[in-house]
Amino acid sequence: MNIIFIILIFGVIVSFHEFGHFIVAKACGVGVIEFAIGMGPKIVSFTKKETRYSLRLLPIGGFCMMVGEDEDVDAPNSFSRKPVWKRFLIVAAGPVFNFILAFIFGVILIHFSGCDPAYVDGLTEGGAAQEAGIEAGDRITSINGSHIYNYREVLLHMQISKGLEPVELGVEKPDGSTYTVTITPKLNEKGEYKLGVMGGYRKSEGILNDIKYGALELRYWMKATVVSLKMIFTGKVSGNDIMGPVGVGGAINDVIEEVKEESPKGQVAINVLLNLMNWCVLLSVNLGIMNLLPIPALDGGRIFFLLIEAISRKRIPQDKEALVNAIGFALLMCLMVVVFFNDIKNVFF
Repeated sequence: MNIIFIILIFGVIVSFHEFGHFIVAKACGVGVIEFAIGMGPKIVSFTKKETRYSLRLLPIGGFCMMVGEDEDVDAPNSFSRKPVWKRFLIVAAGPVFNFILAFIFGVILIHFSGCDPAYVDGLTEGGAAQEAGIEAGDRITSINGSHIYNYREVLLHMQISKGLEPVELGVEKPDGSTYTVTITPKLNEKGEYKLGVMGGYRKSEGILNDIKYGALELRYWMKATVVSLKMIFTGKVSGNDIMGPVGVGGAINDVIEEVKEESPKGQVAINVLLNLMNWCVLLSVNLGIMNLLPIPALDGGRIFFLLIEAISRKRIPQDKEALVNAIGFALLMCLMVVVFFNDIKNVFF
């Protein structure tokens, strides 16, 4: 049963990404040959006007096939014949819709599970924060000059730095007064350097609060994704720390089983659903940002070519662009194979 949930998560995220391309292409007057949910053989399909709508056997994504997308087609509804700004909007729509999906699920999560503003709910006795004068009820507003909104941003910073450096915190007292303090993390009994602060979740305070923290949820995962990519490119994480679809599927399965065990009767279904939504937020943001990287064959690669065209006012020959994208796609497939076998090694060995 869990494998069905896992497949549906990936299917929903990729399908919504492709729906972004589809809806904006239609709005810009580009012909869509086929919009498909799923991959592989067709189960059901019908044609309306110029577009075939298909439901395919494998629920692992989808695609939006446009007129003149990969070749120069001399037709008024061809993607290749549209102004550069329209092509830019169509290509960028996929990642943008991933962010929209993450925001929608984030609002739902905040409504049912609450939010985590960066308040100090508790302190470790004798910890670094307590010795620095921080008290329960204070709110952490910045870390090393960078503004924060969620308590998890404190945890993210400590995870990255491992507590090996002093931390400058901006703090707001309950009366509204603010000050800045520099804290040196202290070693705990587990051999970890910690600030000694504890945060927590607060219940929803209404729809406006849900929308606000839904947006902040999106911001947090975008920040976490960018930080993670930076660590990968700078070699600060090992191959064992990188997960592909198999590793992510295994992690989701573990979370589902843990939720089933710990949830009270009558709450299992809703808790599983909320955790799946949380994974949807994380993965949708990851897909959106990854697709914006200027890598050939990804949306970011196409955006890069469109920006060159907009600046130079000269179109890159489509055959050369197609060749670069084909090479990029082949390299991505090679990378996917490496990640797949890395997942298999981490899961089974």
